[in-house]
This record gives sequence, structure tokens and C-alpha cells, in this order.
Amino acid sequence: MTAPAGAIFGTIGALAAFPLRLAAREVARQHGELRRGVTRRTTHVVFGRGLLVKAGLTKTGDADIERRVAAERGAGRALLSENGFLRLLGLMKVPEASSLSRQSLIDQSRLSGADLDLLSLFDAFEHDSEPYSFCDLILARKYAGLVAGGATWGAIARSVHRSGPVASLTAKSLAVGSAFGRPDAIYLDGGESELDGQLLFDLGASDDDPLEELFAEAEAAEQDGDHDGAAALYQRCLAIDPGDAIAAFNRANCLRAGGHPAEAAHDYARAIKLDPAFVEAWFNLAGLMSEEGKPASARRHLRKAIALDSNYADPVFNLARLEFDAGNLLEARRLWARYLELDAESEWAGVAAKGVQFVDMQLAKSAG
Repeated sequence: MTAPAGAIFGTIGALAAFPLRLAAREVARQHGELRRGVTRRTTHVVFGRGLLVKAGLTKTGDADIERRVAAERGAGRALLSENGFLRLLGLMKVPEASSLSRQSLIDQSRLSGADLDLLSLFDAFEHDSEPYSFCDLILARKYAGLVAGGATWGAIARSVHRSGPVASLTAKSLAVGSAFGRPDAIYLDGGESELDGQLLFDLGASDDDPLEELFAEAEAAEQDGDHDGAAALYQRCLAIDPGDAIAAFNRANCLRAGGHPAEAAHDYARAIKLDPAFVEAWFNLAGLMSEEGKPASARRHLRKAIALDSNYADPVFNLARLEFDAGNLLEARRLWARYLELDAESEWAGVAAKGVQFVDMQLAKSAG
């Protein structure tokens, strides 16, 4: 099995099983692209098991993962576990003897569909998707029992990878650690041995770890509104990997939010140089140019964004507004009409509809 040619992979969370740079090299060999993070061009999203480690350190970590999974699935992207990613690249064999559908596994194990999908996404089964095996059914029944005992899918996923291959758990009795003061941990029955621990994954074996840690810190700082701190961290990421267009783009966003427009423009341009098809970078650079009173430059960048992704509604709307401000009413009307084809329900769709009506009224007056 090989990855589909032209596939654009994005990673969320550090990879535990495979260094990111080696994965990127293999994806490139198969005529695809692998980037850290997700953009509009991303077709496949790989959820790294390192994400579980981060989630285990916060109260809302698992809920944050659930929201991200739902968002990426809702955007129509293919979701992959680490093992699923390696199998797609042909770097890991698919386990044999798999014939159970997802629904069959749910019916026979009493594990909820949501928990099954999330546990599969973090490789808590032999198979990362259907068809599942009889071994997966045994695991699903064990996990369902743990959930009934108060465990969450996140606690299970964080715990099972401490015991070696997940298939080895089929012969072991598992229990939730509530009786031992650890409801977030899974124990071998009797509490003699804990599957969970301080070190969940041996992430230190990967050469990408310092970069992954820095990138995660930068994202957290950005999310917390520490724009200057995040920009500094993204700069350190770029010092390690100068070819990371996502880091350059994120740094530009932080610099823009922090009131450093000139530096932000430089990093948007850097992101575009690294990835000329990075449509969000073209769009955000256009927004910055508009803020800086450079409408002609903004229009050029918006046209480029539309040329790269004709279904990206935001640049269409913004370009319509700029054309209207420039007195190009017919072009503004055409763009607003196009926007309504892409988005007919949002608040901005109402603005676009009023724009079309206004231009029609002006043209009718001129004709009269």
C-alpha cells in the first residue's frame, strides 16, 4: 500500500513511532507532502500519540482532542493514526485475519462508537480502522468494561501503550485505578502493576523532539494570547528547521497580533516562498496590506489566493469589498455573487447580498 499521489499530510501532536523528518522524506518519495499542522490544502491529518501526553497534563486535554477530531472530520479530511499513517505509506504490515465491521465491533463489545473511533485513532487496537480482528473485539470488550468502571478513552489510550504491543493485553485482566487513588490510570488486575506512568512514550528517541516540544510550546503560548512569546518560540523552531512554512506563517500571525506589521509581512512572505501554494499565507498577507493602507497590494494577494483555491470564500469577499471601495462596481458585484455561491447562510452572506442589491440599484439609476 502506498499513499495517494499528491496527498497533503498534516500532523497534530508529536509522532511517537516515527521521526517526523523521516516520515516527510518517505511521503515526498511517494509524491506527497507532509507538514506540521493543518491548512486548507491538507487532505490527511495524522494524530500523533504525543498529543495524548500533552492532553494528560491539562483538565480539558481530552475534550480539546475530541473537538479537534470533530473539526477535522467535519472539514472532510481523512483522519489517520500513527500506525494507519505508516500502513498507508507501506512501512507497516496490516495485521491479518480482520473481518469485523465497525458496527459489528460496537454491537458485540458494547463500546460506544465515539470511544471506539478515538481509541482507534490513537492505536489502542491492532487495526486503526475497519475491518477489525477478533483480537480487537477482545480489546474492545476490555475497554468497554474499563469505561463502565469510570475510565475515559483518554486514560485508556495513555495507559495501554506502556505495556508493549496492544495485542498482548488480550491475555491480561485490566482494572481502573480508582481504588488506588488513580482514576486516570489503568492497572493490571489487583493493582500490582500500573500500565500508565510518568513516561508514557519514549519520545526522546526522536531527533525531532526538541522541535516538536518547541512547536507545541509556541502553539500553547499563541493560544494563551502571549503573541511576543509565541513569536520568539516560532523563531526558535525556524532556527532548527528553516524550511517550516507553518512555523513562519504562525510567527507572522503572532507578530501581526503583537503590533509588528513589518516583521509579520516578512514572515508571511517567507512562508509563501517556502510554500507558494500556501493560500492562507496569501490571504493573511493581503489582510495585513489592507490594514497598512496598501489596497493595490492587498488586491494582488487576494487574487492569488483565489487563483490557488477558487472555493475559498474569505478572499472572494474581501476582494469584493476592496473593488467596491475602488469604484469597480461591476467587479465587486461579480465577486459578491460568487461569494454567495460559496456561502449563502452566514452573516457575511447577508452583507454580500446587500452589496449585490446596492450595485444593482446604482446601475439602474445610471441606466435611468
